[in-house]
Amino acid sequence: MANGEMDEFVERVRSQSDILSVVSRYVPLKKKGNNYWGCCPFHQEKTPSFSVAPSKGFFYCFGCHAGGDSFKFLSLIENISYFEAIKLQAERLHIPMPQRQKSPQEIERDRRIADLRKVNSMARDFFHNCLTMTHYGEAGKAYLASRGISQETIEEFQMGFAPDAWDKLTRAFLKRGVTMELLLEAGLVSQGKDSSNIYDRFRNRVIIPIADERGRVVGFGGRVLDDGTPKYLNTPETILFNKRRLLFGLDKSGRAIQQAGHAIVVEGYMDAISVYGAGVRNVVASLGTAFTAEHCRKLLRYTSRVCFCYDSDEAGQAATVRAFSVARDAGVEVRVIVIPEGKDPDEYIRKHGAKAFEALVQKAIPLVEYRMQYVLKHTAYDTLEGKVKALHEILPVLRGIRDAAELAEYRKKLARILMLDEGVILSEMRNGAGVPEPQAHSGRSGRRSAARSQDNALKRAGRIVIRMACRDASVLAHIRGMLPLEGIYDAAHHEILAFLFAQQEQGKTFDDAAAAEILGDEAMAELSRSLVENLEGREETEAYHDSVNILRRAYLNARFMQHSRQAEEYLQSGNPAYRDELAEVKKIKEEMDELQVSDTERRS
Repeated sequence: MANGEMDEFVERVRSQSDILSVVSRYVPLKKKGNNYWGCCPFHQEKTPSFSVAPSKGFFYCFGCHAGGDSFKFLSLIENISYFEAIKLQAERLHIPMPQRQKSPQEIERDRRIADLRKVNSMARDFFHNCLTMTHYGEAGKAYLASRGISQETIEEFQMGFAPDAWDKLTRAFLKRGVTMELLLEAGLVSQGKDSSNIYDRFRNRVIIPIADERGRVVGFGGRVLDDGTPKYLNTPETILFNKRRLLFGLDKSGRAIQQAGHAIVVEGYMDAISVYGAGVRNVVASLGTAFTAEHCRKLLRYTSRVCFCYDSDEAGQAATVRAFSVARDAGVEVRVIVIPEGKDPDEYIRKHGAKAFEALVQKAIPLVEYRMQYVLKHTAYDTLEGKVKALHEILPVLRGIRDAAELAEYRKKLARILMLDEGVILSEMRNGAGVPEPQAHSGRSGRRSAARSQDNALKRAGRIVIRMACRDASVLAHIRGMLPLEGIYDAAHHEILAFLFAQQEQGKTFDDAAAAEILGDEAMAELSRSLVENLEGREETEAYHDSVNILRRAYLNARFMQHSRQAEEYLQSGNPAYRDELAEVKKIKEEMDELQVSDTERRS
């Protein structure tokens, strides 16, 4: 398939896509002026701050700063890639996507994936029917009732039961034309040392279908009814099932995570089902494996804040510390939910109810606090040996703190509690391998950053300049003369203007589809805001000239300070080059004065 065909396809979908229709499918909107307003679907709010500008083809939320075109909206609301959003919109508009010639290997892989999805879907229905419609499921029903799992939750998760028989599923599926090869590949049956010894993998277990984030069944988990082993049995790894990349429940909880502003991560799917069934919907679970970077990347598409709720035993402590390291490196804000009496979430909810659990979520604490509480509770730190042991168990999480001020406060607190000199703690931290350098300011990354730079006059001026540049490409030459790219200090604005300059050099005009493909999330959000934001009654040309002058003054001021410092350094060292620097300072000052006079005359 030629690139031209794909470009034509994307342009056809874009031209036939009305952003108002796309957004209205998900968000109730009311017209106010030229724009439409509603409550943002990406964060909780009571007063509408989510704006759609149909004439410009963009949306922007003034609360959480999400913004972009109709495809960006679909990618955020459906949690799919930008190109997948284009394909989804094409399907809705009945626009066929051009197909390239696939290799025999690709065709075979696609066929295998389709077959596996179909047989997994069949198996989900088989297990669910066994639980809900046959006498085989009585034991499973009794077990789920004992765990407080309601019929509504059973239906929501399509939970099932595997009969206590060696080949019930095997015989049923073979009769329906499913091959033994496919059953083996899907992990629904197992093979003994003797290749003729074939039997159902799941027997006498409650079955939990495991879906990907799009709700497609990729495997199963089986929970034994008694004290048998293994307690939990999962599908073996297949083309579709990879525990390092799957978060149980994400297909159901994604929207709730966005709305709540944080995700709750528990250890297992039964915990997740219990928490979800109690009405706390922003919960996911890892599948019997450590919290991985892949898990973190998936969650970052929904939120930049994660609350871990693992068991409070030593294994759970270790898992939480490991998870913290992964999440911290990805720029996630981490909190820990502390459950009293060492209970797991499922147990606590059954005993105290959902409201009590939600109260614990609201009191979630930083990992350092959590680890300190646990270590100090389980260590006799009134002896020198105990102090050293406690210090060494807390140090790994202290070393993970990136903010210098926060780290200093925790060092003081730990020194006070253990009655140690703060210098001893600092020395032990430096002796540790791979100690990171603390930063004065900690950063956040992800779909929408948790810590946003403060809006100010420079950012507002930058957005007005960008708005004009998108509407009228002829002003780009003026912008280039007034504002060299190195003088644009806001990273997102720098990225947008670099894109616009590059488009102009290639003989292209502003294209929102190209912008969405090339620009990062933060830059795209700023571009959307630039195009959607109201000028508050100001005339556009006047607002543009004011804004260019504001940015030019900021650039000149930075150069003024730079050359002033250089002149002072040269003067103190006896370097005659200080004269050139002073001449440059004088030149810059004159231009700054001229700009001030020009502004005054234009306003008078």
